[in-house]
Amino acid sequence: MSNVQSFEMSKKASPKTKQTKTKRGLYEVIVHNDNVNTFDHVINCLMDICGHNNLQAQQCALITHTRGKCSVFVDGFEMCMEISKLLTGEDIKTSVNKFNSRYEID
Repeated sequence: MSNVQSFEMSKKASPKTKQTKTKRGLYEVIVHNDNVNTFDHVINCLMDICGHNNLQAQQCALITHTRGKCSVFVDGFEMCMEISKLLTGEDIKTSVNKFNSRYEID
């Protein structure tokens, strides 16, 4: 079971005791290039944490390397923060931004 699936299950199992203000809409986890992590490490983390298959993970690692960043996960704010936290725990630089569905070239 991937980290995404286990987080979803724990989220459903725990009752909400207090209604808090949540951020609505879609957010994205962006991985940033660095000179520390190997391709294999990034690929393995994307498969284990984000649920990517091998090809998706390889493509994201290559895009991150060549363009400096890559969007690797899109979901609600809470889930994106959890994925970002797990990737950061593996020494992968990430950020969470509001998802913009328009295709943009930096």
